Amino acid sequence: MSMNAKNSIVRLIEKVPPIRDFINSLYDEVDLLKSRYDVGDDFFDRFHADRSSSGYLSAYQKQEPLVSYCIATYNRGRLLAERSLRSILNQHYSNLDVIVVGDCCTDDTETRVRNLADDRIRFVNLPERGKYPDDPQWRWMVAGTVPMNLALTLARGDFITHLDDDDEHSPDRVAKLISFIRESKAEFVWHPFWRENPDGKWELKPCHGFRRHEVTTSSIFYHRWLAQVPWDINAYRYREPGDWNRMRKFKYLGVRAARYPDPFLRHYMERNQANK
Repeated sequence: MSMNAKNSIVRLIEKVPPIRDFINSLYDEVDLLKSRYDVGDDFFDRFHADRSSSGYLSAYQKQEPLVSYCIATYNRGRLLAERSLRSILNQHYSNLDVIVVGDCCTDDTETRVRNLADDRIRFVNLPERGKYPDDPQWRWMVAGTVPMNLALTLARGDFITHLDDDDEHSPDRVAKLISFIRESKAEFVWHPFWRENPDGKWELKPCHGFRRHEVTTSSIFYHRWLAQVPWDINAYRYREPGDWNRMRKFKYLGVRAARYPDPFLRHYMERNQANK
């Protein structure tokens, strides 16, 4: 079944609350079992010990904490520079650390990033691509894992966020989320987003719950400690997208999660030809 067909089924289920709630409860049970297997006891205990430490809490006490944007990219130089990075550089909040890691880009990505002439941006290009599965759907689930994990190791921020290389954020996003996360002391924040449908029309995804199909890489914002939870290149073996594979582990850890009501993200349909 194609991803478009699956998305259509998901949208249909979302319109029938009893079915939606029942399926979500099944997902939650399965996610709990998987996460118990994936997250070691030592890691779980360390998180709960560290979250009350002065170093952990210091992120909330700074007036202008540093925010790291971690971006993985592959041969979308124009979209990356003109849409994604431009929307980051247009943020009303300026204390940013932007790490862009190329998955062995062979186009002009490096030149386009350099031409933006902003010293908040760092670009690293991997010498070879990640070893992803050959099956197109499985590959889609985990593509970008290798550069994203490198970006996490390079991030210096008190808080971490992401943006796909062909999407964009509204200019007030970081300023509002910083204020919200400092006041609420949340460790993980997500928000609604606009999603482009195959017909070119935009649909608002309200994202009421912290669960599969409700959060996406570019709609999250979280405490730097969680950068220690990497993307798993084998997430496809669970038939699970890499972003949700990672976020269900956040959920299992028991992070204080909160939803911000504004849709700060425009999530475009992938059009690889748009970069040619």
